[in-house]
Amino acid sequence: MGWGFFGRELKRRREAAGLTQQELGMRVFCSGSYIGQFETAIRKPQLDVAQRIDVVLETDGFFERVWEELFNSSPYAEWFTEAAYLQGLATSICEYAPVFVPGLLQTAAYARAVFLGGFPFAPDSEIEKRVAARLERQRILQDPTTPLLWVVLDENVLRRKIGGAAVMHEQLMRVASVAHERRMGVQVLPFDAGAPAVGGSLTLMAFDDAPPVAYCEGHRTGNLLDDPAVVAHCQRSYDLVRAAALSPEASLSLIDSVAEEYADER
Repeated sequence: MGWGFFGRELKRRREAAGLTQQELGMRVFCSGSYIGQFETAIRKPQLDVAQRIDVVLETDGFFERVWEELFNSSPYAEWFTEAAYLQGLATSICEYAPVFVPGLLQTAAYARAVFLGGFPFAPDSEIEKRVAARLERQRILQDPTTPLLWVVLDENVLRRKIGGAAVMHEQLMRVASVAHERRMGVQVLPFDAGAPAVGGSLTLMAFDDAPPVAYCEGHRTGNLLDDPAVVAHCQRSYDLVRAAALSPEASLSLIDSVAEEYADER
């Protein structure tokens, strides 16, 4: 069972109730286009929307139960589940990373060190489960062209020694390799660029058949933003970060250089 099942059932029961997408959307306080995106599994509804759908369609909690089953089976943190799902649908992903290498590019050793830092008392089985889920998410990059990926790394990401010199060398070589293969664009925002236009991590996602969204993440929290004005503001801020960053060529040169520094420490 997946979100495709949720969408098919929503369409079937909506049509059985004699409602258009627009009519159902008005009754559950969202747009008709969002109902269409739920039905085609492009977007996932929030829990309160699923609950309101149950009330309007008189489905006795069916959609709430399906929603809970799907979210509880996700290997990701609750606040990141929908963002992870949307990454798999996106045609382009642009990310600014101020602290860690983005999850889509992390090596197993680096991811393990990140999780051990965040969950120092978690058993090894829990850490390995989280690492496996992160590596599985990277399968979206197996397609040679989609999604288009562009990443801006704060220089702090290169310099913070997570997991030790050997782990950092391997991680930076991974980033450089993906960039050299022209599978993604990468830039580095240097320390001397001053205050960044974005105060935390930011991911922008675009789709063929849905409006763009932005995702911001903090400590144990994540916000998926879809208001057009807010997303446009996030895009402008990201553009300012890119403009202040080193060129792709200079960025790769710096990444290679720092990677060699770590190699000398091993």
